[in-house]
Amino acid sequence: MKYVDEFRDPARAEALLRRIRAHATRPVRLMEFCGTHTHAIFRHGLRQLLPPQVTMLSGPGCPVCVTSAADLDRAIALSRIPGVTIATFGDMMRVPGSQGSLQEAKAAGADVRVVYSSLDALDLARKQPDRTVVLLGVGFETTAPTVAAAIVQAAAEGLGNLRLLSLHKLTPPATHAILRSGEVALDGILAPGHVSAIIGAQAWQFVARDYALPCTVTGFEPLDILAGIADLVEQHEAGRAELHNAYPRGVRPQGNPAALELMGRVFAPAPASWRGLGTLPGSGLALREEYRAFDAAPLLAAHGVGTAEAREPAGCRCGDVLRGALAPNRCPLFRRVCTPERPVGPCMVSSEGSCAAYYRYGGDA
Repeated sequence: MKYVDEFRDPARAEALLRRIRAHATRPVRLMEFCGTHTHAIFRHGLRQLLPPQVTMLSGPGCPVCVTSAADLDRAIALSRIPGVTIATFGDMMRVPGSQGSLQEAKAAGADVRVVYSSLDALDLARKQPDRTVVLLGVGFETTAPTVAAAIVQAAAEGLGNLRLLSLHKLTPPATHAILRSGEVALDGILAPGHVSAIIGAQAWQFVARDYALPCTVTGFEPLDILAGIADLVEQHEAGRAELHNAYPRGVRPQGNPAALELMGRVFAPAPASWRGLGTLPGSGLALREEYRAFDAAPLLAAHGVGTAEAREPAGCRCGDVLRGALAPNRCPLFRRVCTPERPVGPCMVSSEGSCAAYYRYGGDA
């Protein structure tokens, strides 16, 4: 109970808010990279508690949202190959691509299964030796080690019917791209705690070093977030640009060496296509040569399956939202045409999407 009560401490919350109010003497624009931060900020009403000088912008920290339409089209095309079972996490089912969605492909007869971990896909491959099970590898550095573990286990068991369509993304290159573009003026970065638990707090040193911006790693409880914001506001007011770790109980400077070793053994950095950011070098993960037999992409060519040129949903501004260039409620489709029941773009579909957070928690201001 003591651990839980640490995050329900009104006195500490008020003390953090006093710190923020005392140091926010001029406008400060902060970006939280992670979609989980975005939803936590809305769910706990933190925006309403912050002084008007503090503006929070949401970044591209939703792995489902940043999956490009072209990659979605490839996944849907794979589902239509005879003898293929698609294993996917639930958020991907309703995301619209150029050729519909995986949910629509399933309704049309494709074998698409929702799994809760990469080990579920491994089990499907064991139970269906006469079918090819394609796992859609979607996620940031938090998910990639578990997928790598499944591939290593499949190799050890000789499961030749498991394949991976790796759509994994690496978060620092995307942050580099946003900061390098200068499209959005920022005064600090709230770095994601879950990702940092894998890659380490030091992975964000470039924000302070290369862009002269304060960066604070923090967790997802309300007090964690307020502590991170307070630190960024104080650094901004003092004219400092340093990397701080406000989440030491979950994040070490060097991260998780075992997870990094496993990820590095199976994957190598590769170019990846991001919705809203385009193709970024070294921002994706491709299977290394020794595990290339598990790559699902060659199945498309082997079965003569091509995909048409990908196109974004008409009027969808998810790309702008993911760069922090547009608030979701400024999109002309928001709430009028695009809703969680009838989503036009992925930012309204995913449980980590900014549009879903604005819609669910009333982000109309």
